[in-house]
Amino acid sequence: MGYNAVGGIDMRKISSATVPSIPQTNGGILQSPDLVSFGFSELKEATSNFNQDAVLGEDGFGLVFKGWIDKDSLRPARPETGMPIAVKRLNQKGIRGQQELLAEIKYMGQLHHPNLVKLIGYCLEDDHRLLVYEFIPNGNLEDHLFGRNSHCQSLSWDIYMKVALGAAKGLAFLHSEADVIYRDFKTSNILLDMNYNAKLSDLGLAKDGPTGCNTHVSTRVLGTEGYAAPEYIRTGHLTAKSDVYSFGVVLLEVLSGRRAIDRNKPSGEQNLARWARSTINKHKFSQVLNPAILGKYSITSVIKVAQLASQCVSEEPKSRPKMKDVVEILELLLESNDNEECKGSKHCKSRNGSKNGRRKLR
Repeated sequence: MGYNAVGGIDMRKISSATVPSIPQTNGGILQSPDLVSFGFSELKEATSNFNQDAVLGEDGFGLVFKGWIDKDSLRPARPETGMPIAVKRLNQKGIRGQQELLAEIKYMGQLHHPNLVKLIGYCLEDDHRLLVYEFIPNGNLEDHLFGRNSHCQSLSWDIYMKVALGAAKGLAFLHSEADVIYRDFKTSNILLDMNYNAKLSDLGLAKDGPTGCNTHVSTRVLGTEGYAAPEYIRTGHLTAKSDVYSFGVVLLEVLSGRRAIDRNKPSGEQNLARWARSTINKHKFSQVLNPAILGKYSITSVIKVAQLASQCVSEEPKSRPKMKDVVEILELLLESNDNEECKGSKHCKSRNGSKNGRRKLR
């Protein structure tokens, strides 16, 4: 089976008994003419027979391998030549199934945005299920925050805010323009390119937003502990505000250097969102800030980000901002930071009048 640029999946080649169908959008599973159907042998060659040395990581689908293809013909290329790709191979016994894989193809095949990972193609040959993405070189946000990968180091405050803004833009696009709810937004799904631009990945759990007079989507409770909104856990009612909650948790992880759930913390601090929201609302910002954040930063900016994060993880969904509003707030903060770049200069003042915006934290 060779590779063919297609506008959709030829479902006649796939057994309906082994691959469940998914809801179609705009009359078809895929509308993109750009996706490529790869043969299994091609991806096997591109990844040097799925060599363990080529493993980039693992997620709910299975292992992710680095591979190489010719950028023009898209045929397999020798290692370190041509165009690098990331090949995700479904583990048939994994926690994610073919339903989620086809959902990933559906959404990533149709949606294009600078802050979404590009899906190049797929392989649905026989029992093989693989997805092929652009290669993103700088790992994911979780690696940089918590040092899971020795090649990833902690980043400066400005870069973390750049990443947060990019991720917010990706979510805002899904909500406002695509009417899609992510449902599994977390640090490990935020990939970083060569210039530390955020790229959202893994839309296998995504859902179309509510239609008509409906205010929510009723669905099974899936996602990752610590990131899922409390009302979604209680009722199974999914809305865009559920994603906003998850975004707030990610902001809190950036601010604090703590994980969304940490069983090693005292009982009142194990759930980051609940602990941080209470702490921030008491204006005890210094207890939340991660001292390991590299470089200088504007305390004014940190406080505003903390307040934004607290609002995003509000218990009441209506109290959470929309993602497009989050984007505007973060853009203003980054612009304000740029205006304070004369760090160390006695003539540089922030908008609150303090030199370099460096108010003392409580």
